[in-house]
Amino acid sequence: MRKIGIYGGTFNPPHIGHLITAECVKESLGLDEIFFIPSFISPHKQEGEEFSAVHRFEMMQRAIEGNEYFNVSDFEILRRETSYSVTTLEHFKKEFPQDELYLIIGMDNYLTFHLWKEPERIMEIALLAVMNRPNYPRKVNVVIGTKKTVFVDVPDIDVSSSDIRFRVKSGKSIRYLVPFSVERYIREHNLYK
Repeated sequence: MRKIGIYGGTFNPPHIGHLITAECVKESLGLDEIFFIPSFISPHKQEGEEFSAVHRFEMMQRAIEGNEYFNVSDFEILRRETSYSVTTLEHFKKEFPQDELYLIIGMDNYLTFHLWKEPERIMEIALLAVMNRPNYPRKVNVVIGTKKTVFVDVPDIDVSSSDIRFRVKSGKSIRYLVPFSVERYIREHNLYK
């Protein structure tokens, strides 16, 4: 039985924080593989992401180049609907019925997890791998408790996709905030201007 991490998000753009924390989760939990799942439209973010879905997928592919344990899935993008974790996990459980799935989320999402679509079903399919986040002290979500939950200490990396988009729009450097391949893709496709 393999241990597979599912790491969803907008990844608009993917940055070093996503990669470093994923690597820490992989090492801490002994995961065999992590799938990054760019959303088509996230239920937690504003609309408009669907227009950049292909770019976000392409940037994520470039960001993980060279890491044999990281993969990108276009499952949510191909569905062309609002992306819900429960639907994605159902898909991956069918793909890997014998394997143990871990849904990788931040402390901010864990604290509101009970408000997600079908949280009980999600916890039937996968364990929650909860990463600490800057400005979110570790607390237990009293609605769901700690059943099927593992807390993973990752470095506090205060980098955000929204700040990167703002820096690009303002003509500022994003060097070292994203992999060079992602920076080059953003430049080549004139994104976030």
